[in-house]
Amino acid sequence: MAGISPTQASVTFIGTATTLITVGQFTLLTDPNFLHHGERAHLGYGLWTRRRTDPAMEIEELPPLDAVVLSHLHGDHFDRVARSGLDKQLPIITTPHARRRLRRWGFAGAEALPTWESHEIRRGDQLLRITAVPGRHGRGLVNLLLPQVMGTILDFEDQGQVRLRLYITGDTLYHPSLAEVPARFPEIDAMLIHLGGTRVLGALVTMDGRQGAELLRMIRPRVTVPVHYDDYTAFRSPLRDFLDAARRVGLDPGVYPLRRGETLGLPQRAIMLTV
Repeated sequence: MAGISPTQASVTFIGTATTLITVGQFTLLTDPNFLHHGERAHLGYGLWTRRRTDPAMEIEELPPLDAVVLSHLHGDHFDRVARSGLDKQLPIITTPHARRRLRRWGFAGAEALPTWESHEIRRGDQLLRITAVPGRHGRGLVNLLLPQVMGTILDFEDQGQVRLRLYITGDTLYHPSLAEVPARFPEIDAMLIHLGGTRVLGALVTMDGRQGAELLRMIRPRVTVPVHYDDYTAFRSPLRDFLDAARRVGLDPGVYPLRRGETLGLPQRAIMLTV
């Protein structure tokens, strides 16, 4: 007898690049940022940015987590609330640069994931594979001044079959070399895209609307959820820039902006079971 094996898969937008991802038996937190309206996030070299919004959830309200996926160590991605409130034994999958700092802060579960390497979490017949993919926070000298950043591919497998492939861009700029991501990981089902058009010393360090649309055209996921676009004063490119650019290239039907606290179901591939 043939049938379809059902599982849950969803993303909840908390604010900035902070999301809760639930897929099958796994729950992940991305880029934990729980500062409130008016508070400052520090970016290094004496630079800071002030938060314009409140998170949709407090850190104490989080469900039990299997891991944190941290794209890089900036104050709007891992803040002092996360530093004091997260379990120090919780696995934090991140860059080698961030892992060194987190270990000094007592986060014994921090694990470095170099580009194209993977970390796996397994529960029974279900497997979640987390793979680091390239990211570039800036260009030229500016990139050298900024912390190492990674994107992430999440592959959820059930009974040996891929059910969901999710790409989290991290704070990368668009560049042609990102074409290696869909080349190595074809058929990306969903994408969390970090936007904002952030500038440091006048130089663009996160994608604006135009760059976001270019990446959307390159990846062509079934579902795209924009994040990281209006929570801080450093963000200069509003969500509308991306939505307009996506419409111009004819890819806006698959874009789903979420309100803070809103949850979106993610598309999954069916598994046919034979009895």
